[in-house]
Amino acid sequence: MKVWKRNAVVAAIVLFVCAAVYLNWTYQGQESADAGKTLGQAALVSGQTSDPLLQGAVSPAPSASSSPTASETDSTGGYFASARLNRQQARDNALAILQDAASDESADAAMKEDTAMAIQTLADYTVSEAQIENLVTAKGYTDCIAFISDGSVSVVVSTGGAELTDADVAKITEIVTDETGYTASQVKIIPAED
Repeated sequence: MKVWKRNAVVAAIVLFVCAAVYLNWTYQGQESADAGKTLGQAALVSGQTSDPLLQGAVSPAPSASSSPTASETDSTGGYFASARLNRQQARDNALAILQDAASDESADAAMKEDTAMAIQTLADYTVSEAQIENLVTAKGYTDCIAFISDGSVSVVVSTGGAELTDADVAKITEIVTDETGYTASQVKIIPAED
């Protein structure tokens, strides 16, 4: 009976976290779709602010080894900031639910113990994710975000436009396995679309 209650609490937490992430994702999508629509605001069709025919100099063609443009960096940086915000909001919602359950006077000792363990697990995940992100960026990657769950770890890595090689995957997998104790088969490395 005790195991069933623990599993029910964990399942409820996971359900609430998923619901919070989904609601936040849909809300952010609606907000960004409405952000560009201002009544009466003029917009250029081509997005250019000057006439290229009136300019005397011809700009050089970009080289193959050039660094990513500001708009490319902003788009991936925006993804990472948004993902961190979504993750933190979902964690905050789950933590609030767990704290309410822990402070409920009608809850028995086993329920309070399970809730305390779930809170500790969330805290451990948060610390491990931060350590993974810091270590991966210290290895020279542009940005990184880690998501830890009960049975797996997903790491999204921005390489600044370069391809993610097998050596890169091995480095990141080693960091994740050292920090979390998960096996390499439980780790998923995802390159961010630049």
